[in-house]
Amino acid sequence: MRELFHRVTSLSLRTKLFFSYLWVPLVGSLIFMAAVSFVTPVLFSYQMGGVWESLRGAFGAPVFYSLLVGGLAAAMVAAATSLIVAARITTPIRLMLKATRRISAGHYGERVPVRANDELGALSENFNAMAAALEEDERHRREFIADVSHELRTPVATLQTYLEGLTDGVVEPCEETWALLYAETERMRRLVDDLQQLSRAETGQLALRIERVSAADVTSMAKESMFALFAEKGVELEDAVPEGLPQVAADEDRTVQILTNVLSNALRHTPAGGRVVVGAEARGKKVMFRVSDTGMGIAAEHLPHVFERFYRSDKSRSRESGGSGLGLAICRALVEAMGGEIRAESAGVGKGTTFVFTLPVVSPKS
Repeated sequence: MRELFHRVTSLSLRTKLFFSYLWVPLVGSLIFMAAVSFVTPVLFSYQMGGVWESLRGAFGAPVFYSLLVGGLAAAMVAAATSLIVAARITTPIRLMLKATRRISAGHYGERVPVRANDELGALSENFNAMAAALEEDERHRREFIADVSHELRTPVATLQTYLEGLTDGVVEPCEETWALLYAETERMRRLVDDLQQLSRAETGQLALRIERVSAADVTSMAKESMFALFAEKGVELEDAVPEGLPQVAADEDRTVQILTNVLSNALRHTPAGGRVVVGAEARGKKVMFRVSDTGMGIAAEHLPHVFERFYRSDKSRSRESGGSGLGLAICRALVEAMGGEIRAESAGVGKGTTFVFTLPVVSPKS
């Protein structure tokens, strides 16, 4: 009995559906035949009295064979219908099973056709959406590995060249050489630190101390930390934060870090004589921070990608002037971790850029 149960449960879904659909009409046909075979003679005998006995043989056989033929025809139609319905239900599932095996083998471009507007069609659409997300994640993973390798290749090559020169006596062990070697190792350390911080922020493992934070205070702290760099390059830094803004629920240090990263990005892309404005305003249950510059601007096709790791609109531009290429990605991760949103706005190349991010206002019950 247990072996029979195991065999039944191990049948394919299509076979199970076929027998489940076929079983209902077959049972109905058998019950109908049995009812007609036993009830009809009784009723006729009651209605026709003694005449029925002489007609029993001539009437019973045709009725039985008619019911038998009708039952067989109904069974054949039921079997054909069951096959069609079972195939219609199981075919999308089999296609998804095949596609799942392909995706698990690394073929993330696999998709399944959507053939209906029912639950199976919705399942196929969701499967394709999941496959597309996996394909996009795999693309980002490969690009990320390639970008990290590219960012580390330059300082490693520089260190190797100078160390070989020092070993062979070709390079003088002077103060400038040691300063250059230190700068390259510092560059690698910043990259590793930024990668670690971004990973923690994106996975929700970064410790945040959420408290009441003044928008004016954090913008002032970020401005003071960047003032010397702006003055050195000859870029004006203006504070346009009004008084009376509500407090936000945020981590003060992380909020200053976000503003500092955005200001550093603005300074990097704003030429001497330009201007950067830091502002904020209340918008419902959120405070909106804005950092606007008069710099090189961003083309429309690059705006959706500026917060991606290592993204550069100008592929030929190097990062020798500073920056790990992770500052804006860290900003997005930190803002989202504190319940806000961040975006970039630009009218086009040469027309400046505005970075906007929001943080939630402190609830009166907090």
